[in-house]
Amino acid sequence: MLNGTVRPLFAFLLRIALLTLILAVLCWASSARLSNAMNLSIIGGGVLLTFPVVWLGRKILDKQPTTSRAVWVTTFVHLALGFTLGVPIVRAVTTHQDWSGRALPVPPEIGLALVIITGAAFLLTVVNLALKGFGAPFFIALSQKLAADWLYARTRNPMVLAVLALFLSLGIWFQSVLFVLWALILFAPALLVFVKVYEERELEIRFGASYLEYRSRTPMLFPRKPKG
Repeated sequence: MLNGTVRPLFAFLLRIALLTLILAVLCWASSARLSNAMNLSIIGGGVLLTFPVVWLGRKILDKQPTTSRAVWVTTFVHLALGFTLGVPIVRAVTTHQDWSGRALPVPPEIGLALVIITGAAFLLTVVNLALKGFGAPFFIALSQKLAADWLYARTRNPMVLAVLALFLSLGIWFQSVLFVLWALILFAPALLVFVKVYEERELEIRFGASYLEYRSRTPMLFPRKPKG
């Protein structure tokens, strides 16, 4: 009885500690004064580190594919992504004005409108996940149920789609060709590889046949009417 009480409490406190660590690092990343070379190394090289993190996480996950192990491995994979994706995102957004390159020939007002729309779409996916999956993004709270309704009925990854659209919208708002290219060439592939290689396997382990059935009838990214 005691063990059954202590373990969930330990898991909760560990997630709080890890979340605090990530928030502290992101806060530092938002205000740190770095050379241009160091900054670009973080923005580009940091994202590239996502690929070995995903590969290693999948290897560890497949070695012993149990639900409890999937929860713990996913917690630490998400923590790693806080560094390999989170820090580069913060640096890219806060220092975009320092990048040299061609400006996009699009009025920034259009970009701002798109940022508001895609940002709202992202928040809706968070609410959807909370209400239907009893979870939150990344290891803040892993979903307790398979979210397959509302926005998740026509695409398995509405949150990923909203995030990618948001970053392209930010690039338009910033009028930065380089920011858009970074989002398309580095950030998008890293995020999609994580989803396809690691997250889908993790969900399969945790939700079994129900996830496999959902995956078979629902597209990975771009919305369409489900099969059947």
